[in-house]
Amino acid sequence: MESVRIGVVGIGKIARDQHLPALAASRDFELVAVATHHEGVEGVPTYPSIEAMLEADPAIGAVSLCTPPVGRHDIARAALEAGRHVMLEKPPGATVAEVDHLAGLAAERGLTLFCTWHSREAAGVETARAWLSERTIRSAQVIWKEDVRRWHPGQQWIWEPGGLGVFDPGINALSILTRILPERAILQQATLAFPSNRAAPIAADLTFRTVSGAPISAAFDFRQTGPQSWDIIVETDTGTLVLHDGGSRLVIDGETHTVETGEVEGEYPNLYRRFADLIRRGESDVDLEPFRHVADAFMLGHRTVVEPFDD
Repeated sequence: MESVRIGVVGIGKIARDQHLPALAASRDFELVAVATHHEGVEGVPTYPSIEAMLEADPAIGAVSLCTPPVGRHDIARAALEAGRHVMLEKPPGATVAEVDHLAGLAAERGLTLFCTWHSREAAGVETARAWLSERTIRSAQVIWKEDVRRWHPGQQWIWEPGGLGVFDPGINALSILTRILPERAILQQATLAFPSNRAAPIAADLTFRTVSGAPISAAFDFRQTGPQSWDIIVETDTGTLVLHDGGSRLVIDGETHTVETGEVEGEYPNLYRRFADLIRRGESDVDLEPFRHVADAFMLGHRTVVEPFDD
């Protein structure tokens, strides 16, 4: 397949840190346009909206959306209705229903819709999945704590309704957990801590059980300073597996395992390679399980109010 002409919508921190470098190194895609309300990309035509971008360049074959989740549905819908394949940064939207609608629209049009979960591309995840597939899960613990000022500086949208608050990183943990566990987990209860001046939680404690009854706890916090914590610990009938550093380091029974990565180049290069493969196959990948867990947490969550937060 020849390289696909792609446009990126939303040139913020995640686009500049991850998407643009991945596209610059890709043999599958050629970045030919961006749509943004912020500063554009040097040497690439910049447009104020996706409609203007697609009208100016009818040869664009795919669009990657890096905007905040609220409002993304309309952008993705415009791309699909214009006959373009669509890749969605996580979380894929503001609600489960709107992403379901996009999936149906892509299917009707014979287009690819790719809901990405970049943390599933971390080096240790697939090896962990294979190891756990042959074992019985006794319990699991997720500790996902980071400094919002470091990773989302000045990004006020994350505190608005639909911005998810601490679930923006927490959903990364849930995307790994739902990938590596050999059976489904169901949320039992949740406690969500909302700053008194914010509409989204700054911390959350969740309790799940697998369908066979194994307990799972998850602690998310946006107030971590110093070293950041991105760990998943799984106790099984034959040993303990730990994924450290967001899934990039795998330890089984105290022994660090070297993961054979082959041609793996990193999370976002892998995502674009997967997107290209889906386009070639004429398929979509719309796994909403991590997103459903977040929706369940908001439905079941007991709300507590904590001190105001300002960045």
